[in-house]
Amino acid sequence: MDGFGKQSGTTVMVVDDVPTSRFAMGAVLRRAGHDVVPVASAGEALSELDLRLRVNALPDLALVDVGLPDMSGFELCRRVKARPSTAALPVVHFSAVAVDAGYRCRGLDAGADAYLTVPAEPSEIEAVVRAAVRGARRRGAAEALAHRLTLLSEAIVTVQTARCLGELADAAAAGTARLTGTPAVVFVIGPDGEPHWGSSLSRPRNHGFARPAGTPTALPDTAPHIAAARLITRLAEGRTGRTGVHSTTVPASLWPAGFFRPGIREDAHLILASGQEGRARVCIATPACATPPRDATSHDVPAAARRHTAALPIAAPPAERLAQATALAAEPLLRYQAERQIALTLQHSFLPQPYRLPALPGVEVVVRYVPASRQAEIGGDFYAALRTPGGVLTAVGDVVGHSLDAATVMVEIRHALRAYCVEESDPATLAGRLDRMLVHYHPDVTATVCLTLVDPGTGRTRIANAGHIPPLIVRDGGDTEYVPVDGPLLGLGLDRPAPTELVLTPKDRLLMVTDGLIESRGVDLSVSLEQLRKAAADAPAGVDELCDTLLGCFGRDQEDDIAMLALRLG
Repeated sequence: MDGFGKQSGTTVMVVDDVPTSRFAMGAVLRRAGHDVVPVASAGEALSELDLRLRVNALPDLALVDVGLPDMSGFELCRRVKARPSTAALPVVHFSAVAVDAGYRCRGLDAGADAYLTVPAEPSEIEAVVRAAVRGARRRGAAEALAHRLTLLSEAIVTVQTARCLGELADAAAAGTARLTGTPAVVFVIGPDGEPHWGSSLSRPRNHGFARPAGTPTALPDTAPHIAAARLITRLAEGRTGRTGVHSTTVPASLWPAGFFRPGIREDAHLILASGQEGRARVCIATPACATPPRDATSHDVPAAARRHTAALPIAAPPAERLAQATALAAEPLLRYQAERQIALTLQHSFLPQPYRLPALPGVEVVVRYVPASRQAEIGGDFYAALRTPGGVLTAVGDVVGHSLDAATVMVEIRHALRAYCVEESDPATLAGRLDRMLVHYHPDVTATVCLTLVDPGTGRTRIANAGHIPPLIVRDGGDTEYVPVDGPLLGLGLDRPAPTELVLTPKDRLLMVTDGLIESRGVDLSVSLEQLRKAAADAPAGVDELCDTLLGCFGRDQEDDIAMLALRLG
């Protein structure tokens, strides 16, 4: 921009009520290669700016005479600078009569960029216009850069706070759309090649092909995304082991039709990024057009920034940095996902699955388990149903807490019970052994358990309780009562009472639960136990029906794990 002619193509509005002066000023500017918009009054100038603003064609500079008939040039400058849409427009005042320093000060105080005294040499007019336009462009570029960096920082913060891969892809797509002013779709690909995608478009979001519970099995508009995901996965595989950011363009002939805009087939610009560990690969896809649509940035980018940065390419460095930040944020999420899957696999092995319960001739047993935490599938509650020399042994218990530590102790108790009952069937003796084991290995831990030993042939039942909710007997005809049996918690090392004995008939149902089923804040436990008894009395016949009815009545929105076991003679 050393020579004036290099600024040709800029548009200058000349505001002057004197036709000859307006013509002369316009002639000087046209000879320098500028487009000139002549207007005769301040009102006409404001109207012209409004018209041009609607089509995003504001002039690059306004040359304003100080002595206009409808309002002063100073007042016109103030109004232009007061409107956010035109505040960045550079204004240069000129006058043939208001030439002293006071007028120059008034012009600068009103927001003008310069002040010309006319008549002036063409070279001086050219130099002033050149300097004003150059300064405006530099300010516009700085504003645009600051705005983009602000958008980038906001997008990165959102990406870094994502809680899952689908949320991460959505946040990156929304941030890319704001940075580029175009539609954007982001794919996150893990080591197993499974893509998760998020879109900035107004459509249902698919957070990965392994859909979470509750997500419809068939979503609209997913076919182009599946096709694009396969293509991107192949492209990403070619860059396995390469870190950093790589860009490429996919021709429209290879890219799914209607991916960005319905009914339109267009090239796609891809930004591929890999994390430092190489586990995560991220692809940001945008239309491969040279400039963003005008209406796409009208609400996010200041007018001056749009006017002076319209030629910036979509694949600007901020979008590439966002891709890299997304890849870095994806790695801990993928690592957590893998670790959580391992943890869940181990946790599922802690409890026997209902369909894997051992064959128990003469006794029908059903179980239910509901975890309290969405992050952990198992806590301190447990159940067991075992064959012993003396009959069928069942147990329901609870280690204090519902963390993985509680689950670890629970597993020890379960396996200790399985080992002890090989040689010993008496529930009181077994409770004593479990108590001593807990005192020896976990002196700071307490647990509750209820043990029952049922003889399938006679119905003779012996029950030992260690601080647990007593079992509930639901008899034929609706008569329901708790078995009067108690005893100290496990882990205290106290003496244990003899077991309680009763006889079950073939129509009786015995129910054992943990307190997570009925315990509620602000409600006395005795009240909850009575509510449970009444609900069990009204439940349909059958052990499955009994458990399902009680879970439907009490098992919603509970804060603790729930274990439930029901049996009857078969």
